[in-house]
Amino acid sequence: MNKKRILLPLLILCTLLLGLSLYAQMARPYHHGSVWTVTFAQVKPGMDVAYLNYLTTDWKKEQDALKAAGITLSYKVLTTEGHSSTDWNLMLLTEYKDLSTLEANEKKADALGQKVVGTDEKQMQGYKDRLAIREIMGTRLAREVILAPEM
Repeated sequence: MNKKRILLPLLILCTLLLGLSLYAQMARPYHHGSVWTVTFAQVKPGMDVAYLNYLTTDWKKEQDALKAAGITLSYKVLTTEGHSSTDWNLMLLTEYKDLSTLEANEKKADALGQKVVGTDEKQMQGYKDRLAIREIMGTRLAREVILAPEM
């Protein structure tokens, strides 16, 4: 009988401590933010003006249309110096609310690209034309980490 008196409160205390430790593990001091597509390009020597002219016309027009349609949140172009002949020197960044928004709007974004830029054939010709002025070194999907607890 005396053991049962001690065992029951001890069992309740252990259960409470386990629940508290699980809750403490869930309350993280950071949370996930928006998702970015990051494209790394190497602009060929002497072709900076030509590529920036493309970015300020067709690419910007498409990015503005995506933003106006609520598909993207923002976009940026960053330049840097390349450290070798195989290094990128320009980044194209496009921000999406989250990964599900990016995936859910793929068809809508494709249709908008057809409307703003042109048919698939015209877009493919543009890709071929731009090969003379830049090379895409890779594309990554990145997620922002906000260093504050989620509210």
